[in-house]
Amino acid sequence: MGNVLGDFFGKEPPPPMVLVPPLFDYPPLAARTRMLESSYDLLFGKLALKGLFQDYFEQARHFNTMIMLKPIDDPHVDLVATLSGPLDHKPEETINGNAFFRWQSDVHDPHTFVDLFVSNSDPVLQTRACAYYPKYGFGAFGVFPLLLKQRITSEDFGVMGLRYGSANLSIGATVMPFSVKDDLPRKAWLVMKMGSLTAGVQYEPEFGSKDGQKYKDVKNWSGAIGYGVGSGSPLSPSFNFGLELSRSNQFIASFCQHVVVQRRVKNPLEENQIVGITNYIDFGFELQSRLDRFDDTKSSDDESNSNRVPDPKNIPDSTFQVAASWQANKNCLLKGKVGPLSSSLAFAFKSWWKPSFTFSISAVRDHVFGNTAYGFGIRVENIRQASYERADPNFVMLTPTKEHLAQGIAWEAGKRPMLESNINAGNFDGVPVELRPLRKIL
Repeated sequence: MGNVLGDFFGKEPPPPMVLVPPLFDYPPLAARTRMLESSYDLLFGKLALKGLFQDYFEQARHFNTMIMLKPIDDPHVDLVATLSGPLDHKPEETINGNAFFRWQSDVHDPHTFVDLFVSNSDPVLQTRACAYYPKYGFGAFGVFPLLLKQRITSEDFGVMGLRYGSANLSIGATVMPFSVKDDLPRKAWLVMKMGSLTAGVQYEPEFGSKDGQKYKDVKNWSGAIGYGVGSGSPLSPSFNFGLELSRSNQFIASFCQHVVVQRRVKNPLEENQIVGITNYIDFGFELQSRLDRFDDTKSSDDESNSNRVPDPKNIPDSTFQVAASWQANKNCLLKGKVGPLSSSLAFAFKSWWKPSFTFSISAVRDHVFGNTAYGFGIRVENIRQASYERADPNFVMLTPTKEHLAQGIAWEAGKRPMLESNINAGNFDGVPVELRPLRKIL
C-alpha cells in the first residue's frame, strides 16, 4: 500500500529492507579472557564448538542464573555473577555461587584487564591479570589464587605466562613461579597459520621424571591441524575442520559450520518494504577415539597432579556428539545435540531490553535409563549490546529493536538473496563492533 501511494504522488518508494537480527551471544564471553589461555586450546574450531555444545544446555534437574551488568557511568568495569544448583534441593547438594569483578583499559579491546573472582568453593578468592600490546604482539598474564580452603596442586600457588601473537603465529609458555617442583614450563604452545591451514603443537608435562625425560615422553605432547575459511564475522558463513592427536593416545576429529541464510518474510506487522530476514544456523560434530589403553604410570613426584589424570574406567574407547542451532530472529534460538549416552534440546527466548533478559529451558533424554529431565536458565545482561539499529534514508529509530537496512540486497524469484560486496570482501568499516571479526590475533 505504501509503495502504491508513493508512486501516485511521484515519490520514490523506500528501498527494500532486510532484518538483520543480533546474535544471542557474540562476541562469546570466552573471548574476553582468551589471552589467559593457550591459543592451541582455543583454535581449530574449539571455541565455536564449546559454545555450540554447552551454551543454554542446562544440567538436568538444575537451574542456572547469570547476571552480567556494566555501570553506565564507567564502561570500563563490569560484574558477572552466577548462581546454580539443583531444582529439588537436598541437604547433601550445594548451591554454587561466584562472581567476577572486571576492569579493562580499553572498552573495545578486552585483552588488557584485571579481574577479581570470589566463590563459595575453591578458589574462594582469586585474581587474574593480562597486559597485551597489539603494536608489538607481546603479552603477559597471571592467575593467582589468594584464598583457598586447601592448596593441593601446583597451580594453586599461581601461574604466570608470556605470549606473542600475530595474524599468523602464536607462541607462549606458562610457569609456576611459587611451586617447589621443577615443572618448567608448565605449558608451552606453538601455532602457525598458512592461508586456510592452521597447525600447532602443545607441551604439558604430566608424565616422566625430573631428569629431563618429560620432554621425550610423547604422552606430554599434543598436535593438531585445522582447515578454516570465513572472515570470522557472524554476518558471513564460515567452516572449520580439525584433527588432533592428544597425548599420543586420543584422536579427535571435529568440524563446525556457520551459515547465514536470508529468507523471505511476510509479516503484517511490518512495513511493505520489509522483504526478508536473516537467520543464523550452526552445525558441529566431534568424534573422540582412544588409540590405546590408558597408561597412568607416573613418577612419585607427580602425585600433586593426579587429580588431572582421568580414571581409565571412566574413559570410553570412542564417543561422539552432534549439535545444531537455529536463530530464527532476534528473540528465539533453538538448539539440539545428540550423543551415545544422552540427547538434549534447548530453547531460549531473549528480549532486547536494557538490560536484556534471556530465559532458556532444556530437556535431557538419558539413553541409558530411558528418562527425561529438564533444566532452566535465566540471564540478565547489559555488557554486550545488540548489534544493529533499524534505519532508512529518512529516519533512524534508536530503539532496542535492533534491525538494520541492508542495502544492495537483490531479491529475485527463485534465487537466494545475497549480501553485497562489503561483507564478502572483508570490509567491516561500516559494521558495528559487535559484528566485526575478533581482532586478527592468532
